[in-house]
Amino acid sequence: MSLWCAQTGAGGWIAMIALWVLVVGLVVWGVARLFPARPDDDSLTVLDARLASGAIDLQTYERIRAELDRPSRISI
Repeated sequence: MSLWCAQTGAGGWIAMIALWVLVVGLVVWGVARLFPARPDDDSLTVLDARLASGAIDLQTYERIRAELDRPSRISI
């Protein structure tokens, strides 16, 4: 073991760990701010977009819309 490691006390190690936690935290925060998560679209918005783009026809849209409008039978 080299001498420079032996000269660092407990306070120095704690300060170094705190510094690295701060640096990594700032990097993660910065990346999260640069590339924000895309908000989740609700199912009706996606369905409307699919109809508008021509991915589904009107009959399919109406059938899926009726299913989405029905109240859920799942009880928690």
